[in-house]
Amino acid sequence: MDLPEPPRGESRLPPGQYVPRGRPVIHYGRVPAFRPESWDFRVFGATADGLERVLTWGDFEALPKTTVLADFHCVTKFSIMGNEWRGVTAGDLMAAVPASPNVRHVMIWGEYGYSANVRVSDFRAALLATELEEKPISPDRGYPVRAIVPHLYAWKSVKWVRAVEYMVEDRRGFWEDRGYHNIGDPWREQRYSYQEEPGDGPP
Repeated sequence: MDLPEPPRGESRLPPGQYVPRGRPVIHYGRVPAFRPESWDFRVFGATADGLERVLTWGDFEALPKTTVLADFHCVTKFSIMGNEWRGVTAGDLMAAVPASPNVRHVMIWGEYGYSANVRVSDFRAALLATELEEKPISPDRGYPVRAIVPHLYAWKSVKWVRAVEYMVEDRRGFWEDRGYHNIGDPWREQRYSYQEEPGDGPP
């Protein structure tokens, strides 16, 4: 799986970031319980045929798996370098459930109604991860499924993912509605909505 490269001639560490000791864990709300017998994963919105798909845990586990080595950049300024993630690429998910050709954005939905919007081009570089360093992701890090969008700030890497919504028009997600930048590129330090240029997001 090919990931976007850092700007030519620059460090892998984006501006304003530092490498901490250990692996900090940050999340909003409580850690949900995982019940595989009732868990499902929805793909809805502007699908190619207009129909919603619902995958069981068994269906999701049966999708092709890919291993990705990627850095992780939190908007709170720490970066964890060289993480080995394994899961379903967004490309493989979109092959299983195609989007309408008019889709330009994707909303990634987690438990409790948490959401993050990304451009479809960013989503195609994402991984729906189930493992970290050859072990199932721990519950506080997003088990059973966590989105990893490694070239954007980590609030876009939604924990406890339950759905993907294909969108023709952009719409802000949870933190974007609360003042975070609509795109979230760490190489441009796109942390807050006041930094947005025309065209970076919906009004």
